[in-house]
Amino acid sequence: MRTRAAVSAALASAGILIAGWQSGVHIADSSSAVASAATGTAGSTGMGTGTGTGTDDSTASSGSSGAGTTGAAGASAKAVGTYAGSVVQTRFGSVQVQITVQAGKITDVTALQLTDAERKSVQISNRAAPLLRDEVLQSQSADVQTISGATVTSDAYLNSLQAALDAANL
Repeated sequence: MRTRAAVSAALASAGILIAGWQSGVHIADSSSAVASAATGTAGSTGMGTGTGTGTDDSTASSGSSGAGTTGAAGASAKAVGTYAGSVVQTRFGSVQVQITVQAGKITDVTALQLTDAERKSVQISNRAAPLLRDEVLQSQSADVQTISGATVTSDAYLNSLQAALDAANL
C-alpha cells in the first residue's frame, strides 16, 4: 500500500513539474519570439518572417508577421503605409497590432487580435486597448506604461506594436 502511495505521489509531482515546465517554455518561447521580431531576426521559436514595404521598394525588414500594404515612391519620402506587427502569444490568447503611418508619424493603431481565452480576458482587452492606443498615438512610440490590471495584454500589445514600428522603420 505504501509503495502505491509513493508511486502515485511521485507521478503527481512529476505531472505538476512537467505542466509548469511546459508553461514556462511557452512563455519563454513567446518572449524570445517577440525579442527576435523586435531585432529583425527569426528565431527557432516558430515565428515566421515577412517583409514590410516602407518608403520605397528596396526597403524590407524581417521578423514581422505582417506586411506593409501601401508605400510611397521615392527615397526621400517618410514612411507611409499600414504595417502589421507580429502575433504575440499569451496564456490568455493572441495579440496583434497594426499601425497606419503617414509622413513618418503613427496616425492610427488597430488591434487585429486581442486576448480572448476567457470572458474576463475579453473585458480586460476591451478596457486596455483604447487606453494603449491613445498613449501610443500621443507618444508616437511603443515606450508607454502598461495598463494596471492588464499587464499581460499590455506587454503583448506593445511587443506587437514594436514589431510593426520596426517594419515601418520608425
